[in-house]
Parts: sequence; C-alpha cells; structure tokens
Amino acid sequence: MIDRFEKFSYFISEISHHWHKIANDVMNEYGLKGPHSVYFTTLYQYPDGITATRLGEICSRDKADVSRAVSLMEKKGLVIKEGSNYRALLKLTKDGEKIAEQIKSQAEAAVEYGGKGLTDEQRTIFYEAIEIICDNLEDLSKKGF
Repeated sequence: MIDRFEKFSYFISEISHHWHKIANDVMNEYGLKGPHSVYFTTLYQYPDGITATRLGEICSRDKADVSRAVSLMEKKGLVIKEGSNYRALLKLTKDGEKIAEQIKSQAEAAVEYGGKGLTDEQRTIFYEAIEIICDNLEDLSKKGF
C-alpha cells in the first residue's frame, strides 16, 4: 500500500513539476509566470467575459492571486475589465487572445507529447482513472477522515 502511495505521490509531483516548467518557459516569452497560463486558457473559453470571482473558482485560485494576475495582465494590455468591482467582466484583448491561442496550441502539443506511446484505450482508461481519483480525494478532503 505504501508503495502505491509513494509511486502515486512521486509521479503526480513530477508531472506537476515538469508541467510548471513548461508553462513557465512559454509564459516567460510574455514577461509572465507559468501560473498565468491557466488564466489565459480559461478567459479564452469565455469570450463574453467572466468575473474575477468565477475565474478564481474555475482556476482554483484565491482572490489575491487572481487580482495580482489580472492587474499585471491589464497593465500589459492583455485583459480588460468591463464594469467595476467584483461584478466586472474580464475579457481578453486581441493581443490576449493571440497569447491564449498560442498557449492552447502549445499545451495541446505538450499533452500529445506526454501521452506518446499510449494507445487510445490506455489514454481513455488513464483519464477515467485520474478523474475518479481526483473526485475521491476532493470528497475526502472536504469530509476529512
């Protein structure tokens, strides 16, 4: 059992580490940090806009992180706010959309590369299994032991 836990923890940690390095390399080009990539890809999915609160919920980030990221993205002309306060809608500018499209394309290529050597059946089973594990651990984290 411990062996399974150690393998699971190790591989999840390693995947996360490598994914963050890839995201940092991509975002460095724009003077941003890797974690900003998730904001771009999420905002890209909401062309009519999304509130900062909802952005934080979708990205599993706290208000302070969202606020800092949005502020930096605004300064760089990549995001605009329509409205005021927490009800303001955040939208990507044309430049922001271009970056989001590039991030999306590079993320797809990285995922494809990461899954190199897997059959379609293995990939399907993997994603089903990782979703079940994620849901179960989320449930456990809410309920506690």
